[in-house]
Amino acid sequence: MASSKRDQLVNTALALFYREGFHATGIDRILAESGVAKMTLYKHFKSKDELIVAALEARFAPAAERMARAFEHLPPREAILRVFDGLDEWLKQDEFCGCAFINAAAEFHDRDHPVHRLAASYKIGTQNYFREALERLQVADPARLARQLQYLMEGAISMGHIQGPGDQALEAKEAADLLLRAAGV
Repeated sequence: MASSKRDQLVNTALALFYREGFHATGIDRILAESGVAKMTLYKHFKSKDELIVAALEARFAPAAERMARAFEHLPPREAILRVFDGLDEWLKQDEFCGCAFINAAAEFHDRDHPVHRLAASYKIGTQNYFREALERLQVADPARLARQLQYLMEGAISMGHIQGPGDQALEAKEAADLLLRAAGV
């Protein structure tokens, strides 16, 4: 039962943090919406920052699993381009409020803060999927091309958040395709 209360806290916090911001969302609001007692919260988390880290980790795991599956089961070039198709679907969801990790890093400026470090590690993980696929394709300088692909992805996310749903991800996919062709794949 305790883990379900913990999950309830984490899921409620994640939804609120994502929709309304990390600093703007207070503990009392999380408790009220989750129906969990304050004592239970502090049994599982020593601070709001620990709850934020747990919420981001809960967001991180399924996203990382989806990326891993795509990159394991598809040819590398196709997997890279499919990222942008998935991105297009995500940007067009009604509840899309930007990237939780970009939002977290923006609110927690100190690069040594655990929340900022976790956000950075997620972005590095995404970049690594691109790099590993590019290594399998034997492109010259796969790390550089992986960063360039990630810039396209992050730009589409940011512009989708700022402008609202559109074709940002599909246009980024077209640019990614051009980069891959220029790399000879």
